[in-house]
Amino acid sequence: MGIIKASKLIFDYIRRDEDENIEEVDRAIDNLSVDIEKGSFVAILGHNGSGKSTFAKHINGILIPTQGTVWVSGMNTADEESVWEIRKRAGMVFQNPDNQIIGNVVEEDVGFGPENIGVPTEEIWRRVDESLEAVGMTAYRYKSPNKLSGGQKQRVAIAGVMAMRPECIVLDEPTAMLDPNGRKEVIKTVRELNQREGITVLLITHYMEEVIMADRVIVMDDGKLVMDGTPREIFSDVERLKSYRLDVPQVTELAWELRKAGVDIPVGILSQEELMEHLLPIFKDKFPGQIRLDALSEAMTGEPQ
Repeated sequence: MGIIKASKLIFDYIRRDEDENIEEVDRAIDNLSVDIEKGSFVAILGHNGSGKSTFAKHINGILIPTQGTVWVSGMNTADEESVWEIRKRAGMVFQNPDNQIIGNVVEEDVGFGPENIGVPTEEIWRRVDESLEAVGMTAYRYKSPNKLSGGQKQRVAIAGVMAMRPECIVLDEPTAMLDPNGRKEVIKTVRELNQREGITVLLITHYMEEVIMADRVIVMDDGKLVMDGTPREIFSDVERLKSYRLDVPQVTELAWELRKAGVDIPVGILSQEELMEHLLPIFKDKFPGQIRLDALSEAMTGEPQ
């Protein structure tokens, strides 16, 4: 069993009237079974309403299964006696940082989680320093979170979870409020934490470029798991992803369109460098001595190399 396992998981959102009679049942997760390996970086994709965020909330016991079971580090999330320990093992970063920032000063907020789980004071401040530096917020450590932008608040929320050193971090659209550079920084930081500390990462995102560095991609649709594989395997099937109302990285779509037009390049290209590597020989054959790698890159991006 991996660090996170769901078996035949079903979850229904139930709406009741004033007399507690059931008015409507909305099945958000429908017979989901998945096993997440310890230390892996897993991205979860799906359009709005696909059930991905509902699944994330099962991992640290915010939601309890209607049917089926979820285990975290071998503990059943439906077991009330295990909930505290599960939440120490699986930290969660929400889309809206205001849902989890409670301190009056940034450094106090980051240190709140470690203090709650009994970390010694000297170690708390060491973790606060490291976590704030990791998300680029050291300069704001004495500021009030209320004075920060949405993106800055999100970095503080991520630092707070990082400071707890959980076995698993679940990030539910963590970069939604960040600019492109901020998104790259945060995802790079989380990936480094995953690789350096062996922390399992579950990333829920709409930004396909963030998925490329994952070890595994899970695609959900209408509460079901519909695709599961490496980024290259998943993004090799562009038409199927589009049938689930999902996009693909821009460079992957460009390569897909080129293949449709008859250009002999492989499926599942994930980066600009990879695409240029396959296109350069083709251009050199057609225009010998006239095409350079930097010129091709500039033509593709519109930016001088």
